[in-house]
Amino acid sequence: MYAIIESCGKQYKVQEGDVIFFEKLDAEVGKEVSFDKVVLVSDGEKIEIGNPYVKGYKVAGEVVSHGKGKKIIVFKYKPKKNYRRKQGHRQPYTKVKITSINAKAAKKATAKADEKVEA
Repeated sequence: MYAIIESCGKQYKVQEGDVIFFEKLDAEVGKEVSFDKVVLVSDGEKIEIGNPYVKGYKVAGEVVSHGKGKKIIVFKYKPKKNYRRKQGHRQPYTKVKITSINAKAAKKATAKADEKVEA
């Protein structure tokens, strides 16, 4: 089972057990985070596509660590004007381990109610 979630303005394909690097999230190490913006869910047989999001699904994960990415150099230059600026940047990230992809309780409750009506 996999899902495509939206977080920090980007989309990520996640499966249970994956370790994903997100943009810096406001959560402490060891705490659980949840992602409600699920764009697509697939269990191998059927695919549910949201418009824009799939209702009733949630992806849960645990914050493993925070850190900074590899350094990049930003160099601005204008020829013949003696203008040169060199600046470095390290993008902060949050490392998250995906623990579960599941339906919310509301979706399960409606499914159980439908089963009772049919019986």
